[in-house]
Amino acid sequence: MGKDVLSILTAQHWFHPFRNGDFELDDLPHTERPLGVDMDLLKQLIEQDPRLTTRYLAERLGCSHITVETHLHELGKTWKYGVWIPHELSPIQLQQRVDACMELITSHRNYQWLHNLITGDEKWMLYINYTYHRQWLSAGQTAVATPKPDLHPNKVMLRVWWGVKGIIHWEILPDGCSITADLYCPQLDRVAAKLKGKQD
Repeated sequence: MGKDVLSILTAQHWFHPFRNGDFELDDLPHTERPLGVDMDLLKQLIEQDPRLTTRYLAERLGCSHITVETHLHELGKTWKYGVWIPHELSPIQLQQRVDACMELITSHRNYQWLHNLITGDEKWMLYINYTYHRQWLSAGQTAVATPKPDLHPNKVMLRVWWGVKGIIHWEILPDGCSITADLYCPQLDRVAAKLKGKQD
């Protein structure tokens, strides 16, 4: 097809009215949407119910939903999800939660129980750890290149246990070693021995 030929979409667009006997080529009159938005009313509506959609607000304010979205951004609003909760709580359930929290706060006000907590975790540690950061650049300036990591980089598994005062014990696992009960139980014994040594 040549460069001056109509596209298929344009032909389809004009075909439908022609098939219905409408051979008018001029634009039909349409109402102009107002560009301005009553910002006070928009702010009031969104503060009363932040779940209102831009299309609903556009209908209320007599403008396009894009205009509403633009003005909401100008007001510093962002469209985010709320936090999921399992279900709507009854007043009794809410009070029970408050009572449980108050009991925990009053019974552990000195927070000494935090000193008894020990946490353990494992992490793959790369021999070479390239970090990839964004850079502030001027127009036409080339960013500093970061070497792309290998598909299968050299790494080791690190196991660490720590408490409120810092690291208690750490181990690097041998290559190809999986964390099983046979490995984990002796590790816990070594952690307990280290902890006992620090307390003595």
